[in-house]
Formats: sequence, structure tokens, C-alpha cells
Amino acid sequence: MNSEILQSDIILENEKAVLIPFDSERNTELKQIIFDDEIWKYMGMYVRNERDFENYIQSTLKQKADGICYPFLIIDKATNKVAGSTRYGYVNHASQKCEIGWTWYGKEFQGTGLNKACKFELLNFGFEKIQFRRIQFSADLENIRSQRAIEKLGALKEGLFRNNYVDSEGKSKDDVYFSIILEEWENTKRDYFGEFI
Repeated sequence: MNSEILQSDIILENEKAVLIPFDSERNTELKQIIFDDEIWKYMGMYVRNERDFENYIQSTLKQKADGICYPFLIIDKATNKVAGSTRYGYVNHASQKCEIGWTWYGKEFQGTGLNKACKFELLNFGFEKIQFRRIQFSADLENIRSQRAIEKLGALKEGLFRNNYVDSEGKSKDDVYFSIILEEWENTKRDYFGEFI
């Protein structure tokens, strides 16, 4: 696994999206779309005010500094607006794996194809440059929309993790897990992401 690449500024781009490091000064533009409870319904937390926003920015940057994740801002190329955020998380160097997630989009960018464009770049770079052996995804059991979006990426549904985490309101939450492994990537890329190749 090429771990050193996670210490550099990674910029990923295709015709629909540009992913830039989260520590860009453009992260303040998230304020234009972030204050929407629907976005945070299944994220284990809410961002409702300026203090929540600052906590979100600082905790994301701290996790990056600690090597736990590599977060991105998502730029919609059609509008050049910040559309949301995503990341490589739970980076495990010894087992050469990570989870792509913590993904959210402002309402105007949902259902536009931006998610698939971003996920292709993250998967392709993750397998081919960083050389992860496993990339996993998870979604709240009640979040059927996210589960369907993950299935459209060609990920294999692996099972249910009960009481997988406690959200910010003290509720135990169940997650459904999916994965793509390195040995499957070439076929998955061809079968599910042909428009980006």
C-alpha cells in the first residue's frame, strides 16, 4: 500500500466533479448548504448552527491530522460550487483497507449523478494509486436511499452490524456494510463505471 500518498494534496477530477483536500479555504462555502437536518438524519450528528459548523470543521481536520481519515470537499464542475464532502475514513495501513463515506451533498446536488462521479474517482484512486485491498461502505439500516446508491456502485452487501454506533442523541444505530475488493475492481469498473473510463 502506498501510504505516503495520503500525506500529499490529492485532487481528483472528472467531467462532473473535482475533489479537493478538505483543508482548503473553500470549506467555509459549506455554510451555504450544510444547515439542513435532512442531510444529517442518518449521520449520527447534526449541524444546526455556527458552533456545530466550527466543531464539524475542526473535528474533520483533527481526524485528518491524526491519520484517521483523508477528507475532501466536492466541487460541482457545472456550477463551480462546493456541493458537499466525502472522505477515505478508518484508514487501516496494516490491513490495507479503508471506508469511503461521511458523504453528504447539499439538496440542489442530490440526484444529479455527482455521487457516482465522486465515488468512481475515490475507488479508482484508492485501488490503483493508494493500492487498498478492500474499500468498504456503510449505511444506516433505515437509510434505504444510501443503500441503493452503494449497490449501484457494484459493492457487495456483506451484512448488518447491530448497535454499531451511538449517535449524538444517545440512540444505538444499526449499519449495513458493503465492500469492493481489489481483485474485483477491474470488472466492477468496467461494469458499473463505463462512462468514466
